[in-house]
Amino acid sequence: MRRERNDRKRKNKSRSRSNSRPSDEREFKRKLARESSGDLRFNAQTPRQIRAAELLLSGIGVPEQKPLKPDDFQIEALEAIEKQDVLVTAPTGSGKTWIAREEIRRLLQQKKRAWYTTPLKALTNSKYVEFSAEFGAENVGILTGDRKENVNAPLIVGTTEIYRNQLFDALRSGEQVRTDFVILDEAHYLADEDRGHVWEEAIILTPPRIRMLLLSATVGRAEQFARWIEDVRGTSVRVINRAGSRPVELRAAYLSSNLQLFPLFGEDDKINRDIEEFAAVKRRVFRRR
Repeated sequence: MRRERNDRKRKNKSRSRSNSRPSDEREFKRKLARESSGDLRFNAQTPRQIRAAELLLSGIGVPEQKPLKPDDFQIEALEAIEKQDVLVTAPTGSGKTWIAREEIRRLLQQKKRAWYTTPLKALTNSKYVEFSAEFGAENVGILTGDRKENVNAPLIVGTTEIYRNQLFDALRSGEQVRTDFVILDEAHYLADEDRGHVWEEAIILTPPRIRMLLLSATVGRAEQFARWIEDVRGTSVRVINRAGSRPVELRAAYLSSNLQLFPLFGEDDKINRDIEEFAAVKRRVFRRR
C-alpha cells in the first residue's frame, strides 16, 4: 500500500511538472509582450522613424513610359561590336543589357547564333524568360545544371560554367562551338577567388572568330583587364566606361524581425542609431528567457 501511494505521488508530481511547462511558456510570452510593448523602439516605430521610412520608400514604383533614346555609350558599344571585342563598365540600371539585346536582334536577323552567360541560375532563368518574350520562345534555349531546353535555338542562355564546358567539349572533339557571339554578363566574376577561373578559361578558350561582349558594373582596372584579353585572344578590345552618377538610385535599409523598416544610414551618413537601439532592446528582452 505504501508503495502504491508513493507511486501515485510520483505520477501526480510528474503530471504537475508536465502541465506546468505550457503555462510557463505562456507566461514567458506574456512577459515578452509586456517588455516589448513597453518600448516603442521595439514594438512600434515613433513618428520620426515612420517619416524616415516613408522618405526611404518615396518615389519607388513603375516609371513613366517614354520613348527610348539610347545613351552615347550604348551607341558607341554597338558600333564597336561590329569589329572588335567590347568591355562595358557602367552602373547597374544604366542599360548594359540593352546593348546585348540589340546586338542579339541583329544577329538573329542575319541567321547567326549567340550565347548569353550569367554567373547565377536565377539570373539565367530570368534572362531566358525576358529573351523568350523579346525574340520568341522558339529562338531561345536554356542550359544550366538544372534545365536543358531548346538547345538548338540560335540564342542560348546559360551559366558561364556550361559555356566553358562546351568550349572544352569542342576542344576534345575538334568541332567548332556553335555560336558567333558571346556575352559574359557580370564579367567581374573573373576576380572571384573560387569561381574566377571559369571566366578566365572561357575567355582564353573562346576562338577569336567569336566576338565577345563583357558587361560589368563593378569591374576594376578595366583597361588592364582589356589588355589581358587582347593578349590571350589575339583580338582588339574597346573599353567603354559609362562614368557618372547612377541612373537608378541605391537606397539601403534594414528590415527588422518584427517587420519594421529602418534606413540603414542616418542623416550623418553613419549607421542609423535606431537600428542599434532596436537591437539592444531586443537583446535585453530575450536575455530574460
